[in-house]
Amino acid sequence: MDLHEALVVLVHLALLGVGVWLLVIDVRTHRLPNRIVLPTLVALLALAIIEALLTGQVRSLIGAVLGMLILGGFYAALRLVSREGMGGGDVKLAAVIGIVLGWHGWQALAVGAASAFVLGALYALVLMALHRADRSTRIAFGPWMIVGAVLGIAAG
Repeated sequence: MDLHEALVVLVHLALLGVGVWLLVIDVRTHRLPNRIVLPTLVALLALAIIEALLTGQVRSLIGAVLGMLILGGFYAALRLVSREGMGGGDVKLAAVIGIVLGWHGWQALAVGAASAFVLGALYALVLMALHRADRSTRIAFGPWMIVGAVLGIAAG
């Protein structure tokens, strides 16, 4: 394993830690704090830029920026359509996840984005079947976004 690969693994382990932290917070409070999400967003953009400058490979940087814009934009549109459904933290987290998945490639982005909605819907259906939720029950979506991102990375 060369230095670049070791650094990529290290960044992914750090992201896993941040993801677990956000997952726990969102489940408990239905919030994704800006004090965690926004610095993560800035750090990931900086790392993608630094990697492109050091390696001379801009493909991953372009994928990361497009992933951020596509996934963040999609969640922003969902938030505009229904303020009660998607929270602002979800939109910002989508931009973070878009950077990571876009850096990995289009397949990772598609699988990660779709997995979040499929898993979240299945969870809601199970809760409704068990009569622990109804159509008005608020369900934290951040955890499903994070799990979906892990699946996207694994598939990509």
